[in-house]
Amino acid sequence: MTTFKASTSGKRRERSRTPGRLSVAEIVETAVEPPLPFRLTAYDGSSAGPPDHPLVVHLAGPRALTYVLLAPGDLGLARAYVAGDIRFNLSPGDPYPMLRAMADGMHLTRPSPAELKDIAVSLGWRALVPVAPPAEEAPPHWRRVVRGLRHSKSRDADSIHQHYDISNTFYEHVLGPSMAYTCAVYPTLDASLDDAQEEKYRLVFDKLGLQPGQRLLDVGCGWGSMVRYAARRGVPALGVTLSAEQAAWAQQAIRREGLEGLAEVRHSDYRDVTSGEFDAIASIGLTEHIGVAHYAGYFRFLFERLRPGGRLLNHCITRPTNSERIKTEPFIDRYVFPDGELTGSGRIITEIQNVGFEVRHTENLREHYVLTLRDWCANLDRSWAACVAEAGEGMARTWGLYMAASRLGFERNEIQLHQVLAVRPGPAGESAVPLRPWWSG
Repeated sequence: MTTFKASTSGKRRERSRTPGRLSVAEIVETAVEPPLPFRLTAYDGSSAGPPDHPLVVHLAGPRALTYVLLAPGDLGLARAYVAGDIRFNLSPGDPYPMLRAMADGMHLTRPSPAELKDIAVSLGWRALVPVAPPAEEAPPHWRRVVRGLRHSKSRDADSIHQHYDISNTFYEHVLGPSMAYTCAVYPTLDASLDDAQEEKYRLVFDKLGLQPGQRLLDVGCGWGSMVRYAARRGVPALGVTLSAEQAAWAQQAIRREGLEGLAEVRHSDYRDVTSGEFDAIASIGLTEHIGVAHYAGYFRFLFERLRPGGRLLNHCITRPTNSERIKTEPFIDRYVFPDGELTGSGRIITEIQNVGFEVRHTENLREHYVLTLRDWCANLDRSWAACVAEAGEGMARTWGLYMAASRLGFERNEIQLHQVLAVRPGPAGESAVPLRPWWSG
């Protein structure tokens, strides 16, 4: 995911200064290249930046500076924002305009030794005393080891619980009726979010070439939307999720739609699926949670669950290159996807091929995720009061920040979304696919 932090220009700037105690606004001005791309106001009554700027950042208390000083970069800023110590004159449901302004025009610089002395005198020693992070923050990596090794079943279950077991009602507000928490596919720019999510499931279904009576396995199935989509078309489908709340919601939806004979969602680790061969497997938004070092075992497991000629559709967030670091940035790791890892589509394709799959098609849906996140933020904005009542203001602010920052990341090609279609070849190498792509869109 994209980071929530300003870029560093490395340039120096001269600022007229009077040695001595500085206001909060003056402290900010020593660390940021002028001009500020917003209006800044602070709890001590000081201000900086263009007086008539439409975007306003307010530092509500001294804890904001403590957070930022002790965790420079995206983590400190996120802590202050989630705690409400940094506030924007925008709905917390969609802070995208402010994040974009910061990314475009906010450049950090290094205060001079004299300025550092003035900052220390002005803030006092209390500003450097650590304060507890917001309750929404996960422990650092070294403390998570008590819950098991990285990507062990117990630790994966705990990470999924933290992210997905917030509240089904909260997700209903944010995701809308589709309850699909993965990138949608927009047939047109003016398509609705619900229509785009339906189009995504149609595309996956068609790429997999599913026919009535065939069996589908959906690993990391979420609230069971793909499972129910397939079942409505006569395809028996099994979905598995590590989230107890997702599984309960999905089973209720299956009963409500009268799909009990065709659809099932289990609260289970995908590694516990032992029920025979499947004609197709959908992995939509799970690879991000697997861990790159575990890709070989993951794709081998899926390969072994498919009949010869069966197809795999892997849909996941990726990085633009295959050489970047794979761990997520601190804000995303602590607040959104604990233990999550991203890599390039080339690495994913390599791992899929290495276990015996034949890759038949890949495509990048990056721009579609920009639109999806835009619409999720709009839902959160419209339902802000209900979301706060359901999950608390800190959690709602976390989600607004995460989705807006992610939108910016996809928009700027810092992250991507790839679908990779692969087949398990038959014993003589046959692929059992048509000569040309058989799906539309």
